[in-house]
Parts: sequence; structure tokens; C-alpha cells
Amino acid sequence: MTAAPHDAPQPTQAVVLAGGQGSRLRPYTDDRPKPMVEIPGTGVPIIGHQLTWLAAEGVTDAVISCGHLAEVLQEWLDSTELPLRVTTVVESEPLGRGGGLKYAAAALPRPDEPWFATNGDIWTRFSLHEMAAFHDERDALATLALARPRIPWGAVDTDEFGHVLDFIEAPPSPYLINAGVYVFAAEFTKLLPDRGDHERTTFPRLARERRLAGFPLPQRAYWRAIDTAKDLAQAAKDLAG
Repeated sequence: MTAAPHDAPQPTQAVVLAGGQGSRLRPYTDDRPKPMVEIPGTGVPIIGHQLTWLAAEGVTDAVISCGHLAEVLQEWLDSTELPLRVTTVVESEPLGRGGGLKYAAAALPRPDEPWFATNGDIWTRFSLHEMAAFHDERDALATLALARPRIPWGAVDTDEFGHVLDFIEAPPSPYLINAGVYVFAAEFTKLLPDRGDHERTTFPRLARERRLAGFPLPQRAYWRAIDTAKDLAQAAKDLAG
């Protein structure tokens, strides 16, 4: 495999998928979409933190894919001083994750350049420059960030005879998971399905072709998916700490 040139352009555009209903975050999501839920103690919704991070990493243009209660998100965007240029798109009918991503990508200002994408419920901080360089070095069409979350339960360590040796509170998972942040080559867009889930179609195909890369988040990088009220509380605790 031939390595991509090291002077490949750093992506300056991104798609944020912000159309989910966030049913597990109710009642917070009764009157707002999931990315509009505020991180306690900050006064800023999740998507506000995301846009600030993207801008700090050199992104100048973002397309936000809206769905559930889209008008609430659009009103906030219109009334807020944003650190980058933002366009919104709204799916008239559900297209699935892959179809929604393709639909939003059609609104990117520079379709012949690479782009970032992120799920709208992720709160993280790490170097997108490093991730983009990793993507280029592997000549990948798509690269996904990989996180190692902590298991939400205590673990029990035993020896081969079944004797309990230790109790470990919230240990790191032995598996890496999709962290919901991506780098895509320009030509990746046309490989997305018009409808359906790219993680069941496009990603497995690219994996077989060795054109899909996984970027492990740096050890000290902060990452949290905001799925439940407990996640919100933990995010606020992390911030205070």
C-alpha cells in the first residue's frame, strides 16, 4: 500500500449529526433535541462545546443535520455568536445513519476536499490534526476514532481456581469502541448509501479492502458520549474536577 502524501490538506469542513431523539435522556429531551441539552455548570449545550472544539481544530464550515425538534436547534444557532460558519439541513423523511450522513455531506462547501464528521452527543477533546495525519498516512478512505470506555459496573478478578483476588471499580473495557468522530476522504461520500446504515454496509466493505482505519484516542484525551442523565452528571463532575 502506498502512503498518502504528508502534505494532504487538513480538513476544514465537518458534518455534525444532530437529529436523534435522545429518548434515554428524557425529560431533558422533551422540549429540545439531544445536542441541545446543556452540560450542567457550563450553560452551553453539547453542540456548542462541539462547535467550539471543531473551530479550535481548524474547521471553518460545519453542516448540522437536524431532525427531532430541529427548530429549537436552529433558533439557538441563529441567536448565538458562532466560532465558524454553520449550515443546517433537515431530513424530510428518515434516511438512516448512512443516508443522513450522505444527505448532509451534499451541503459541504468543498465537496472535493476531505471532511470530518461527529455524532451530536459526543463531548470530547483531542487533536483532529493528529487524527487527519493518521488517516493520510494509511491512505484510508475513512478513519474512525476509537475510545476505550470504562465498564459501568465493578469487576471481580479471580484466579484459575475460582478464588476472588480483587474487586475493581469501573475498569477500562478490554475492547475499543467507535467514538463517533470520523475523517472521510472526499471520494468516500459517494460510497454512502442513499438510505440505511453505513456501519453495516460501507464500513465492512472498506474494512475488507483495508481502506478503513481506526485512530485510538490518546491516553489522556477526554471523551464521553452523553446518552443518559447519569452521563450528564458525570460530565459535570469531570468538568468540576
